[in-house]
Amino acid sequence: MKKIKCLALGLSVLLTLGIASCGGDNVDPNPKPNPDDNPSEKLEDTLDILGGCEEPYLNAVADAFAKKYSVKVNRIRKSSGEIESQVKNENGNPSADVLFGGTTDPYNALKNEGLLMKYKSANDSLISDPHFKDSNNYWYGIYKGILGFMWNKDKIAELGLTAPSTWDDLLKPEYSKYITWSHPNTAGTAKLVVNTIVQKKAEGKRSSYKNHDGETVECYDDTKAMEYFKALDKNTAKYTKSGSGASKEVGVGTTVIGIGFLHDVIYQIVNKGYKNIGMAAPSDGTSFEVGATAILKGAKHPALAKKFIDFATSAECVELAAKNGSYQFLVVDGAKQPQAAIDAGLNEVKIMDYDFDDAKKNTGHYVEDFTKAVNAQVTA
Repeated sequence: MKKIKCLALGLSVLLTLGIASCGGDNVDPNPKPNPDDNPSEKLEDTLDILGGCEEPYLNAVADAFAKKYSVKVNRIRKSSGEIESQVKNENGNPSADVLFGGTTDPYNALKNEGLLMKYKSANDSLISDPHFKDSNNYWYGIYKGILGFMWNKDKIAELGLTAPSTWDDLLKPEYSKYITWSHPNTAGTAKLVVNTIVQKKAEGKRSSYKNHDGETVECYDDTKAMEYFKALDKNTAKYTKSGSGASKEVGVGTTVIGIGFLHDVIYQIVNKGYKNIGMAAPSDGTSFEVGATAILKGAKHPALAKKFIDFATSAECVELAAKNGSYQFLVVDGAKQPQAAIDAGLNEVKIMDYDFDDAKKNTGHYVEDFTKAVNAQVTA
């Protein structure tokens, strides 16, 4: 575990916040030439974006890019699982040009199936941490979000419960049918939960399996993790399609306890005004998503798609997040971090030593094991 000060999240600071307003444009007036860009390549007049981030952020990015290049930008928002399924079904003849937002697990799955286009962004050097970009330039990170718990304070008090503080707390019998989280077949958020528990419960032991190509692949032994998810299923009231589903329900009281990203909770508190939401990162360590962007192989508007990736990896673009209710930490060097997330203490949580390489290779395997172990359907 990285030794970082544990999170003790109070809401008093958050309740006094207005919508966070981040700094101005940080655009390099003399950008370096992009070796993968053809200066003679004529830009198309339309771009189609398939987005996995929340809709206000997606719309702000699409509108800003449209204005910057005087083009039409179509956009559709779907969950990460839906995006992965759609792109796989389209099989190299995509209806969209680029992906924007959503966790990298689907991006890596699509890369492995040859469905992303390699492109080195003009802003490649602005993403210095190798965890936040694909080593072969198939995708780029734009933000990271902390995984944690949320709860309705009124419901917790009414039921005489204490809020969860560790992953194992979620298995308490008194939480029976009070927990909501997303399903790993439809949401990247839930895939991260599955990977997190697999790694925490595996105790370093390795196993292997044959993938769909008949190759033997090394992975973590997920036996104890699947036992955990069977127990968690007994406490789960419903599985939502989208990873932000629980955060949208906890304030109104249709969910007592939720699992999801804490920046989504901040949005509900700051932007929606729900003063009855509590939240915490697991004190025994948690993980974080990397939200990404990429060009789809077979994109109908490839020249404009490349310009979009350059835009998406700039401070000018990623700082639109906090201005539009998305409070993830930004991974582009020089971008101003969201003050609401800092004030909430999200920069001080205990982060586990997450195995990104294993997640890239084996998420699909673990999700298949989850589906076998837990006979659950998306219900909301």
